[in-house]
Amino acid sequence: MPEEDESIEELFEGGLKIIQNKSLYRFTSDSILLTRFVKAKKGEVVADFCAGSGIVGLHFYGLNPNVKSVTLFELQSDLSQMSARSLELNGLTNFSVVCTPVQQIGAEYNEYFSLILCNPPYERGGFAKEEYKKAICRKEITLTLPELVDAAYRKLKFGGRFALVHRADRLAEVLYCLKNRGIEPKRLQFVRGKEGAVPYLILVEGTKGAKEGIEILPDAINVRRDHF
Repeated sequence: MPEEDESIEELFEGGLKIIQNKSLYRFTSDSILLTRFVKAKKGEVVADFCAGSGIVGLHFYGLNPNVKSVTLFELQSDLSQMSARSLELNGLTNFSVVCTPVQQIGAEYNEYFSLILCNPPYERGGFAKEEYKKAICRKEITLTLPELVDAAYRKLKFGGRFALVHRADRLAEVLYCLKNRGIEPKRLQFVRGKEGAVPYLILVEGTKGAKEGIEILPDAINVRRDHF
């Protein structure tokens, strides 16, 4: 149940609800774009890295109730505990929550997942003017892109997929990191704030051990770039 500074919000998919806290990092439209970009396969075993309040895992499940299970991995205990209460609120028994840095996810999950989703911290820089708990959700303070991709590779089954949302101006770095670690980029979509605008985000899906060849999707237009 919600505690002080918390509220329950509707996700509009699957009749699910999520608990949000105004003093912690709130999810943005980036997470929703990611969940709509990826198509689930029946019986998918899913992980949500950098899960925060659990928005990606919850919304993806709302869109794809045929997945087998979803595991939420989150560094911050406050967010991890809040996501666990969201699962309880929705009566979801095929979800689990693990509070750990992505780099330290246990060996029991090696080559375990068929799909990993991630809305990672993708800005560089310090946090002098920002609260630490919010800053590490947005900036590469506790997790770098190569560390993230390495963890995804180790936890994916052969043929498993890794999908993430990231900054458009870091496209070359994202594709290089994926290919360099054995996750072949297979689908790419640019996101614009409006028609004719410069892309500000990318959505990328890669497959562990796949052959070369990437599908470029039509650009997505996202007029809502704020917090939900």
